[in-house]
Amino acid sequence: MTEHQDNRTGRHCTFVLHAHLVFVTKFRHNVFTDAHLRRMEEIMRDVARDFECEIIEFNGENNHVHLLVNFPPKVALSKLVNSLKDVSSRRLHQEYPEPVRHYWRAQRLWSGSYFAGSVGGAPPSAVRQYIEQQNRPL
Repeated sequence: MTEHQDNRTGRHCTFVLHAHLVFVTKFRHNVFTDAHLRRMEEIMRDVARDFECEIIEFNGENNHVHLLVNFPPKVALSKLVNSLKDVSSRRLHQEYPEPVRHYWRAQRLWSGSYFAGSVGGAPPSAVRQYIEQQNRPL
């Protein structure tokens, strides 16, 4: 997909909206392995589809994840973020109960805060490249 083919259309608008999201684990605990991150990506892509969004790029390390999301104007980013974090936390807890010991005392996987940056100033390809270059745990 080239930069000029990113335009999406809604009922009354044409849009190109991208956000760079970063979620950090509670207390920055090192919880994720490559297997966790692969499953998390699948879960988050499913959630994004339910919001009519697309995760352009996903990557992470043992205590945080980066997402580049294409979203329609009708989606409130805060609602998308809450759903991504809630569903991924719940499903990972069900599927991988062992790492939960590291964070269950806090009753949640994710920190209550998150980063959301508009990608309007930088071309999505530059942000995508940045996310691709983030290291996954060994």
